[in-house]
Amino acid sequence: MASVVERAKQHGMSLHGLGVICGLTAGVWLGAAEAPTKLVNTGLSPFAVSLCMVAGVFTARWTFPTLLKGTSYVFTDLMEKKHLIVWALLAGALWAVANTLTVFAIRDVGLAVAFPLWNANSLIGLFWGRVLFKELEGANAGNISKVVLGAVAIVIAAVMLGFSTIHGQTSAGQHAMRGILAAAGASLMWGTMYVPYRKAYISGMNPLSFVTAFTVGELGTVFGLTVALDGGLHSPSFKLFHQPGLVFWLFLGGFVWVIGDLFQQFAAKYLGIGRGIPLSNTNQLWGLAWGALVFGELAGADNRHRLLVIAGSLIMILGALAIGTAVASAREQTSNNEAVLRECERYGLDYNRTLAAQAGDEFGGRNERRRWWDYAIVAAATGFFIWLGTKAIVPPLAMDRRWVAGLGVVLAVSLVIGGWTLGRRTRFS
Repeated sequence: MASVVERAKQHGMSLHGLGVICGLTAGVWLGAAEAPTKLVNTGLSPFAVSLCMVAGVFTARWTFPTLLKGTSYVFTDLMEKKHLIVWALLAGALWAVANTLTVFAIRDVGLAVAFPLWNANSLIGLFWGRVLFKELEGANAGNISKVVLGAVAIVIAAVMLGFSTIHGQTSAGQHAMRGILAAAGASLMWGTMYVPYRKAYISGMNPLSFVTAFTVGELGTVFGLTVALDGGLHSPSFKLFHQPGLVFWLFLGGFVWVIGDLFQQFAAKYLGIGRGIPLSNTNQLWGLAWGALVFGELAGADNRHRLLVIAGSLIMILGALAIGTAVASAREQTSNNEAVLRECERYGLDYNRTLAAQAGDEFGGRNERRRWWDYAIVAAATGFFIWLGTKAIVPPLAMDRRWVAGLGVVLAVSLVIGGWTLGRRTRFS
């Protein structure tokens, strides 16, 4: 652990600072990932949209760990902590249910309003972090104030945005309550999903290994939901795969989501779920940008509606940032180490090695040599995306392409900064 900490200090970057950069980068990419789900407004089933998007997530989540670490490393990490596999599968299942609910929410209330509502998941994550992992134990008064006030701000913002949806003059008014309930359900599912995240990282598991198992539960759950609730094996969702022109955009959404989620995983690892998740929930700002600037969702809204949406969004962002900037004190770090010790005693893990792994230094004796099948996996996934791209058609949606280009530049810049910082400091540990 000391080697990583010292390396970070030499470059003027604490592990907290690294977590903050990861959280902000996650926000940019997670916000953009929801844009392709606007295809639900063209008449596609929410189950079809979710299934295709998760298929893209599955493809990308097996590709990135293989590319960065190799399958030998990933499976060695998983086998050393077998008890976490079931937790990863559970997290994937919760994600899949939440993602499906977000598609319903987008259909009924729009991306610009649904996004802030389900981002109240940070409040759920904060609750579980405190109750189950004793986060904030030993925190000073300043940090506690930031976290509490940030949590209250998130609740206030969610109420404001829900009110604006019901009373605003928008085309989604008749289905507003259904959309709000879907977004709230997604918030609950995602907030609870962070429990397996935290459990994995205080046990020293690498985020890249965790998401490899995570994605199996994810795809299996979406497939099950589609079969159970959307017409069985004859569901129209499966027929969408015969339209590669549209499937490409949903696969792309899953691909973008994976990049954002990987950064979110590292933020949760270095900051904890009480801090890392609210910080990554600045994706609300980027979701609002895509919904309002690219798709013109607020173009027909009156001034009162716009004011409530903008004010609620800003309050939620400020609340998340207040939580994210609460740097852990020495006493709080001691409490965190005690949580690691409890986990090690429960599952027979080496305490010193787990502490080192939690701080990013967990390479000793691990096999990272690439095998021929690693290259085959990456080549197959890349080839499939290229094939879908050659079949892609312009989605039948009204979009401002200038803003698409502008936000695309923001994505690229954030990836370069976040990837370079994370790679230089920890070699994606």
